Amino acid sequence: MNINLTLFGQLISFLFFIWFCKKFVWTALIGAMEERQKKIADGLDAADRASRDLELAQEKAGEQLKEAKQEAAVILEQANKRASQIVDEAKQQAKAEGDRLKEAAQAEIDQEVNRAKEELRKQVSVLALAGAEKILQANIDENVNRELVDNLAAQL
Repeated sequence: MNINLTLFGQLISFLFFIWFCKKFVWTALIGAMEERQKKIADGLDAADRASRDLELAQEKAGEQLKEAKQEAAVILEQANKRASQIVDEAKQQAKAEGDRLKEAAQAEIDQEVNRAKEELRKQVSVLALAGAEKILQANIDENVNRELVDNLAAQL
């Protein structure tokens, strides 16, 4: 055996092995590594986007919270104004109702006073007639009595 021929054969076998590995194995490894590298890059990009989205969402949530607090303050202020309005309206209605009841009571009192006066006039006229009858010792006709009482009541 010749050492040169063996070396030359090994060199050819080694070159064939390198060519085979480069053609079939190395391409598959590089493809898998590039795919893995792309997945990692995509994952990092997605993580960055998610981080930015989270920051934006937190800012937006903070803004919405501020707006909600402002709206709540406005609504609370409106509710307080409305409550004081309702209280004022209730006071006015109660005063109006009290005035109306007072007027109704005064009208009723006036009617009672007029009835009492009328009753008193009738009683006075009856007493006057009784006194006059006793004085005259004569009984006057009832129709005449009634006319006298009415005249006397009208004069009183």
